[in-house]
Amino acid sequence: MDIPRLHPDTIDEIKQRIDIVDVVQEYVSLRKRGKDYLGLCPFHSEKTPSFSVSPAKQMYYCFGCQAGGNAISFLMEIGKSSYPEVLLELARRYQVSIRTLEREQSAELQRELSLREQLYEIVAVAAAFFQHALLQPQGETALNYLKQTRQLKEETIRQFGLGYAPQGWETLYRYLVETKRYSVQVVEQAGLIKKRKTGEGYIDYFRDRLAIPINDAQGRVIGFGSRSLGEEMPKYLNSPETPLFDKGKTLFAIDKAKRAISSEDCAIVVEGYFDAIALHEAGIANAVASLGTAMRREQFHKLLRYTQSKQVIFNFDGDNAGVAATQRAIAEIDSLIYAGEVQLRVLHLDDGKDADEFLHKSADAAQMYRDALVRAPLWIDWQIQQILSNCDLKQADSFERVVQNMVSILERITDAPKRTYYVRYCAELLSQGDSRLISLYVQNLLAELKKPNKKPSPRHGRKDTTTAKKTQLQQVKTERNLLERAEFLLLLIYIHCPQARSTIIDALEEKDLLFSLSHHRFLWRQLLSFDSAALSTKQEWIHANGDSAPFFDRDGPFVGAGNELIAKLQQLSIQTPEKISQISHFLHLDERTEQDLERSQFLIRAAVAALERVQCEKHRRYCLEQWQKLDPSADWKSMQYYYQEMQLAEQNIQELDRIRHVSLWDIYQ
Repeated sequence: MDIPRLHPDTIDEIKQRIDIVDVVQEYVSLRKRGKDYLGLCPFHSEKTPSFSVSPAKQMYYCFGCQAGGNAISFLMEIGKSSYPEVLLELARRYQVSIRTLEREQSAELQRELSLREQLYEIVAVAAAFFQHALLQPQGETALNYLKQTRQLKEETIRQFGLGYAPQGWETLYRYLVETKRYSVQVVEQAGLIKKRKTGEGYIDYFRDRLAIPINDAQGRVIGFGSRSLGEEMPKYLNSPETPLFDKGKTLFAIDKAKRAISSEDCAIVVEGYFDAIALHEAGIANAVASLGTAMRREQFHKLLRYTQSKQVIFNFDGDNAGVAATQRAIAEIDSLIYAGEVQLRVLHLDDGKDADEFLHKSADAAQMYRDALVRAPLWIDWQIQQILSNCDLKQADSFERVVQNMVSILERITDAPKRTYYVRYCAELLSQGDSRLISLYVQNLLAELKKPNKKPSPRHGRKDTTTAKKTQLQQVKTERNLLERAEFLLLLIYIHCPQARSTIIDALEEKDLLFSLSHHRFLWRQLLSFDSAALSTKQEWIHANGDSAPFFDRDGPFVGAGNELIAKLQQLSIQTPEKISQISHFLHLDERTEQDLERSQFLIRAAVAALERVQCEKHRRYCLEQWQKLDPSADWKSMQYYYQEMQLAEQNIQELDRIRHVSLWDIYQ
């Protein structure tokens, strides 16, 4: 069916219900910064967050690529979807009653939304059925398992809605279809029954199993996990994928944990249902489980919305399978981790125990677990310890493998002080207690890091060199865009805001900045030549009255009337037709530029900071190139100098980005 034209009342209701922070956090890890939120832009590659979301204005804006808009335009851009497609999806998400300009289409769309409501109702009825069955004689084995084997209290069993899926091929089918009169097709879509492999009819999806309801963040049942009570395999079985349930986007117990995650400002992720349930029973309520799969990026984005500082602790099993699961989860979000968007720690309990086992080993186990959480190492420390495990550093091949694996981690740390710390830390580990060797290993690690043709790491393969070239080209392109925008704004303000001209000239002189792009240099020289007489007049005024005296000439604020300057530029474009394309677009303002110029002081500050940033980035790149050419054994002092210069440049870049962020964001207040 073609996408219909929605009634304006429906569109208004969607816009009233939508929350831009809620929408964006599905795709971007956001961190609260004052009254707004900040994260890495999903529309271009960046390492320093420049993507801002304003709940008050229900708007987003990227100060790097200038992408901006509201929640609807964000979803259109991120999903390459049309306006009507996004509105329909939002209507389904927020349960908005749909009206269209065509009655037949309105009825059809309403039926689609009605189907989701039916699915919610059916799985809720099934959950109640399982809970009832648990307390019947047929559920005695399951109830004993929960109380005796898992040592759960009745209160916990009720809190998590645990139940029992009875024996029999058609027990739930008969209840839902024959007794409750639900459509068999809808019950099938809910993932509760399935067609027989042979013959006609349907059978129950869960049979003679412990039933564990899985809720969404709003507390609605969307599916089930289950555990066999005998030898039936698989031991754990989840609902199939349905319109309501996708295990790769769902976290068990998120509805019960989200408030505690916010108050503790930290989330604990475990592997199993009963690990999460046991933690909640022990009063550690900020725990969720990953539904038996490696953590997906979508799951992380849902989790991170509840912790302001983005603190997450992985507590997977300590056996080989648990270590592998931890590594997979880290790999899934490594870009967020290296960018500092997730503050990740890894907890492996003694003797390879999972959380459920650990909490039942002694009376004070809950406090011991809390203490272990505090001591949990940062992910990078855990990774380094994994590299060292089962390796004999006295064997040459093992030593070389350890060094290369350490380097593969160190080279991806973008924060200079953090990298310096971990280079020293790794050198201490390699020295095996011999302090005389630490300095030597520091030099060796730095030498490995600066090699232009390091062997590709297992994760990146042979594409590393190509990726590096693409990254460098992207950096150059980004710098060009920054210069283009910043220089354009300074020239535009200079032409149309006479009162701001002295501010621009003084700022450029103070920072020793020049226009880098040739077409902007040409125009800047012309503007200065037009105003040379006025500039001379200003110097005479300052000489007579001092630097602090406000300068006005007979035409108004420095330097001359704006119309006169525009007239001169128009005449210049006529005299030099080959330059007309470089001049004409500065002469006429559109609605956006008129609004921008109303707050020209913020734009000037941001534009000057952008020019400084490009200058700093070039200096940082030059220092890196020089550092890479040096030999640690012969040029250690020079290497230290260039390394310190790189660190200083990084700090300056971060500060300039902050200035740009604050200044540009002021325009949208």
